[in-house]
Amino acid sequence: MSGNPPVVLLPACQRWLDTQPLQTVRQQYLDALHAAGLAPLIVPTSLPVDWARLLPLAQGVLLTGSPSNVEPHHYGQALRTPELPQDPARDAATLQLVPQVLAAGMPLLAICRGCQEMNVALGGSLHQQVHEQPGLTDHRDLQQPYPSFAPAHPVHLTPGGRLSALLGQTTIAVNSVHGQGVDRLAPGLQIEARAPDGLIEAFCHPASPGFNFGVQWHPEWESRRHPASAALFDAFAAACRAYRSTHC
Repeated sequence: MSGNPPVVLLPACQRWLDTQPLQTVRQQYLDALHAAGLAPLIVPTSLPVDWARLLPLAQGVLLTGSPSNVEPHHYGQALRTPELPQDPARDAATLQLVPQVLAAGMPLLAICRGCQEMNVALGGSLHQQVHEQPGLTDHRDLQQPYPSFAPAHPVHLTPGGRLSALLGQTTIAVNSVHGQGVDRLAPGLQIEARAPDGLIEAFCHPASPGFNFGVQWHPEWESRRHPASAALFDAFAAACRAYRSTHC
Protein backbone atom coordinates (compact mmCIF):
# COMPACT_ATOMS: atom_id res chain seq x y z
CA MET A 1 0.00 0.00 0.00
CA SER A 2 2.80 2.42 0.86
CA GLY A 3 4.27 2.07 -2.65
CA ASN A 4 1.13 3.27 -4.37
CA PRO A 5 0.79 6.97 -5.19
CA PRO A 6 -1.47 8.99 -2.89
CA VAL A 7 -4.97 9.55 -4.26
CA VAL A 8 -6.20 13.10 -4.92
CA LEU A 9 -9.90 13.84 -5.45
CA LEU A 10 -10.87 16.35 -8.17
CA PRO A 11 -14.53 17.47 -8.30
CA ALA A 12 -15.57 17.65 -11.94
CA CYS A 13 -17.22 20.51 -13.85
CA GLN A 14 -20.37 20.26 -15.89
CA ARG A 15 -19.73 21.20 -19.52
CA TRP A 16 -21.74 20.77 -22.70
CA LEU A 17 -20.73 19.20 -26.02
CA ASP A 18 -23.42 20.14 -28.53
CA THR A 19 -26.52 19.28 -26.50
CA GLN A 20 -24.90 16.62 -24.32
CA PRO A 21 -23.89 17.26 -20.69
CA LEU A 22 -20.41 16.12 -19.71
CA GLN A 23 -18.43 15.87 -16.48
CA THR A 24 -14.94 17.18 -17.14
CA VAL A 25 -11.50 17.94 -15.71
CA ARG A 26 -8.88 19.58 -17.93
CA GLN A 27 -5.98 17.27 -18.77
CA GLN A 28 -3.29 19.62 -17.42
CA TYR A 29 -4.49 19.07 -13.85
CA LEU A 30 -4.17 15.31 -14.27
CA ASP A 31 -0.73 15.67 -15.85
CA ALA A 32 0.54 17.94 -13.08
CA LEU A 33 -0.62 15.55 -10.37
CA HIS A 34 0.84 12.54 -12.15
CA ALA A 35 4.17 14.32 -12.63
CA ALA A 36 4.27 15.01 -8.88
CA GLY A 37 3.71 11.33 -8.09
CA LEU A 38 0.00 11.53 -7.28
CA ALA A 39 -3.00 9.54 -8.54
CA PRO A 40 -5.95 11.74 -9.60
CA LEU A 41 -9.48 10.49 -9.02
CA ILE A 42 -12.25 12.51 -10.71
CA VAL A 43 -15.49 12.87 -8.75
CA PRO A 44 -18.67 13.66 -10.73
CA THR A 45 -20.68 16.50 -9.24
CA SER A 46 -23.80 16.03 -11.37
CA LEU A 47 -25.22 13.75 -8.67
CA PRO A 48 -25.23 14.33 -4.90
CA VAL A 49 -21.77 13.61 -3.47
CA ASP A 50 -21.31 11.86 -0.14
CA TRP A 51 -17.95 13.31 0.87
CA ALA A 52 -18.00 11.50 4.21
CA ARG A 53 -17.68 8.23 2.30
CA LEU A 54 -15.28 9.46 -0.40
CA LEU A 55 -12.72 11.39 1.68
CA PRO A 56 -11.41 8.26 3.47
CA LEU A 57 -10.39 6.93 0.04
CA ALA A 58 -8.05 9.86 -0.61
CA GLN A 59 -5.04 11.69 0.79
CA GLY A 60 -5.63 15.07 -0.86
CA VAL A 61 -8.10 17.28 -2.73
CA LEU A 62 -7.50 19.57 -5.70
CA LEU A 63 -10.14 22.13 -6.66
CA THR A 64 -9.63 23.01 -10.32
CA GLY A 65 -10.25 26.11 -12.33
CA SER A 66 -13.22 26.30 -14.67
CA PRO A 67 -14.88 28.66 -17.16
CA SER A 68 -17.87 28.74 -14.80
CA ASN A 69 -18.30 31.07 -11.81
CA VAL A 70 -19.54 30.48 -8.28
CA GLU A 71 -23.16 31.62 -8.16
CA PRO A 72 -23.19 34.96 -6.31
CA HIS A 73 -26.15 34.14 -4.08
CA HIS A 74 -23.65 32.04 -2.10
CA TYR A 75 -21.99 35.27 -0.97
CA GLY A 76 -25.08 37.44 -0.70
CA GLN A 77 -25.09 39.15 -4.10
CA ALA A 78 -27.39 39.18 -7.11
CA LEU A 79 -26.11 37.89 -10.43
CA ARG A 80 -24.84 40.78 -12.55
CA THR A 81 -23.59 38.86 -15.58
CA PRO A 82 -26.14 36.15 -16.49
CA GLU A 83 -24.38 35.54 -19.82
CA LEU A 84 -21.38 34.02 -18.02
CA PRO A 85 -21.46 30.27 -17.28
CA GLN A 86 -22.54 28.95 -13.91
CA ASP A 87 -22.25 25.45 -12.44
CA PRO A 88 -24.64 25.10 -9.49
CA ALA A 89 -23.98 21.36 -9.15
CA ARG A 90 -20.28 21.99 -8.65
CA ASP A 91 -21.08 24.77 -6.16
CA ALA A 92 -23.23 22.36 -4.18
CA ALA A 93 -20.43 19.79 -4.07
CA THR A 94 -17.39 21.95 -3.40
CA LEU A 95 -18.78 24.51 -0.99
CA GLN A 96 -19.64 21.73 1.45
CA LEU A 97 -16.35 19.93 0.73
CA VAL A 98 -13.94 22.72 1.69
CA PRO A 99 -14.77 22.90 5.42
CA GLN A 100 -14.65 19.10 5.70
CA VAL A 101 -11.20 18.88 4.10
CA LEU A 102 -9.78 21.65 6.28
CA ALA A 103 -11.27 20.16 9.44
CA ALA A 104 -9.74 16.80 8.60
CA GLY A 105 -6.32 18.33 7.99
CA MET A 106 -6.24 16.77 4.52
CA PRO A 107 -4.01 18.57 2.00
CA LEU A 108 -5.96 21.00 -0.20
CA LEU A 109 -4.79 22.85 -3.29
CA ALA A 110 -7.41 25.23 -4.73
CA ILE A 111 -6.74 26.78 -8.15
CA CYS A 112 -8.56 29.71 -9.83
CA ARG A 113 -12.28 28.85 -9.47
CA GLY A 114 -11.20 26.52 -6.67
CA CYS A 115 -9.51 29.42 -4.90
CA GLN A 116 -12.72 31.43 -5.20
CA GLU A 117 -14.74 28.44 -3.92
CA MET A 118 -12.48 28.15 -0.90
CA ASN A 119 -13.00 31.81 -0.05
CA VAL A 120 -16.79 31.65 -0.52
CA ALA A 121 -17.13 28.36 1.37
CA LEU A 122 -15.54 30.00 4.43
CA GLY A 123 -17.64 33.17 4.30
CA GLY A 124 -15.85 35.46 1.85
CA SER A 125 -17.11 37.24 -1.25
CA LEU A 126 -15.98 37.83 -4.84
CA HIS A 127 -15.68 40.60 -7.37
CA GLN A 128 -18.00 39.44 -10.14
CA GLN A 129 -16.05 41.53 -12.67
CA VAL A 130 -12.54 42.40 -11.49
CA HIS A 131 -11.88 44.72 -14.44
CA GLU A 132 -14.87 46.88 -13.49
CA GLN A 133 -13.53 47.63 -10.01
CA PRO A 134 -11.84 51.02 -9.46
CA GLY A 135 -8.10 50.60 -9.14
CA LEU A 136 -8.03 47.00 -10.38
CA THR A 137 -6.75 45.94 -13.79
CA ASP A 138 -8.11 43.39 -16.26
CA HIS A 139 -7.00 39.92 -15.19
CA ARG A 140 -8.60 38.12 -18.12
CA ASP A 141 -6.36 36.57 -20.75
CA LEU A 142 -7.32 38.44 -23.89
CA GLN A 143 -4.54 37.04 -26.07
CA GLN A 144 -5.27 34.75 -29.00
CA PRO A 145 -5.69 31.87 -29.08
CA TYR A 146 -7.67 32.10 -25.85
CA PRO A 147 -6.69 31.08 -23.28
CA SER A 148 -2.97 31.38 -23.88
CA PHE A 149 -1.82 30.83 -20.25
CA ALA A 150 1.19 33.01 -21.05
CA PRO A 151 2.93 34.80 -18.14
CA ALA A 152 0.83 37.91 -17.51
CA HIS A 153 2.07 39.72 -14.39
CA PRO A 154 4.08 39.24 -11.21
CA VAL A 155 2.61 38.42 -7.83
CA HIS A 156 4.27 39.65 -4.66
CA LEU A 157 4.41 36.98 -1.97
CA THR A 158 3.77 38.01 1.62
CA PRO A 159 7.14 38.41 3.41
CA GLY A 160 7.46 35.69 6.01
CA GLY A 161 4.36 33.94 4.66
CA ARG A 162 3.93 30.23 4.09
CA LEU A 163 3.97 30.44 0.32
CA SER A 164 7.08 32.63 0.25
CA ALA A 165 8.85 30.15 2.54
CA LEU A 166 7.75 27.21 0.41
CA LEU A 167 8.90 28.75 -2.88
CA GLY A 168 11.93 30.55 -1.50
CA GLN A 169 11.00 33.68 -3.42
CA THR A 170 9.28 37.01 -2.84
CA THR A 171 7.99 37.57 -6.38
CA ILE A 172 6.97 35.14 -9.12
CA ALA A 173 5.53 35.59 -12.61
CA VAL A 174 2.11 34.02 -13.15
CA ASN A 175 -0.47 33.56 -15.87
CA SER A 176 -3.89 35.19 -15.47
CA VAL A 177 -7.14 33.98 -17.03
CA HIS A 178 -9.77 34.98 -14.48
CA GLY A 179 -12.56 37.53 -14.67
CA GLN A 180 -13.58 37.17 -11.03
CA GLY A 181 -11.48 37.39 -7.88
CA VAL A 182 -11.46 37.71 -4.12
CA ASP A 183 -13.24 40.76 -2.73
CA ARG A 184 -13.81 40.18 1.00
CA LEU A 185 -11.41 37.60 2.36
CA ALA A 186 -13.12 34.96 4.49
CA PRO A 187 -12.49 34.95 8.25
CA GLY A 188 -9.53 32.76 9.14
CA LEU A 189 -7.78 33.08 5.78
CA GLN A 190 -4.33 34.67 5.55
CA ILE A 191 -3.13 36.55 2.46
CA GLU A 192 -0.11 34.90 0.84
CA ALA A 193 0.23 36.91 -2.40
CA ARG A 194 -1.12 39.98 -4.18
CA ALA A 195 -1.03 41.21 -7.77
CA PRO A 196 0.54 44.63 -8.46
CA ASP A 197 -2.93 46.22 -8.39
CA GLY A 198 -3.54 44.83 -4.89
CA LEU A 199 -5.88 41.98 -5.84
CA ILE A 200 -5.48 38.96 -3.56
CA GLU A 201 -3.83 36.19 -5.57
CA ALA A 202 -3.14 33.54 -2.91
CA PHE A 203 -4.10 32.69 0.65
CA CYS A 204 -4.04 29.89 3.19
CA HIS A 205 -6.03 28.83 6.24
CA PRO A 206 -3.33 28.75 8.91
CA ALA A 207 -5.55 27.29 11.65
CA SER A 208 -6.08 24.12 9.63
CA PRO A 209 -3.67 21.34 10.62
CA GLY A 210 -2.97 20.40 6.99
CA PHE A 211 -1.27 21.84 3.91
CA ASN A 212 -3.64 24.21 2.14
CA PHE A 213 -3.34 27.00 -0.39
CA GLY A 214 -5.70 28.85 -2.68
CA VAL A 215 -3.98 30.38 -5.72
CA GLN A 216 -5.70 32.47 -8.37
CA TRP A 217 -3.29 31.59 -11.19
CA HIS A 218 -2.81 28.24 -12.97
CA PRO A 219 0.32 26.41 -11.74
CA GLU A 220 -0.87 23.22 -13.46
CA TRP A 221 -0.09 24.75 -16.88
CA GLU A 222 3.26 23.21 -17.96
CA SER A 223 3.91 22.65 -14.28
CA ARG A 224 7.35 21.09 -14.64
CA ARG A 225 8.68 23.93 -16.81
CA HIS A 226 8.17 26.54 -14.10
CA PRO A 227 10.15 26.06 -10.87
CA ALA A 228 7.54 27.73 -8.65
CA SER A 229 4.74 25.57 -10.08
CA ALA A 230 6.78 22.39 -9.74
CA ALA A 231 7.68 23.31 -6.15
CA LEU A 232 4.02 23.91 -5.27
CA PHE A 233 2.89 20.56 -6.67
CA ASP A 234 5.84 18.74 -5.11
CA ALA A 235 5.00 20.24 -1.71
CA PHE A 236 1.37 19.22 -2.17
CA ALA A 237 2.50 15.69 -3.02
CA ALA A 238 4.77 15.53 0.03
CA ALA A 239 1.87 16.67 2.22
CA CYS A 240 -0.37 13.96 0.71
CA ARG A 241 2.23 11.30 1.46
CA ALA A 242 2.64 12.59 5.01
CA TYR A 243 -1.13 12.57 5.49
CA ARG A 244 -1.30 8.95 4.31
CA SER A 245 1.44 7.94 6.72
CA THR A 246 -0.61 9.14 9.69
CA HIS A 247 -4.15 8.32 8.51
CA CYS A 248 -3.88 5.03 6.61
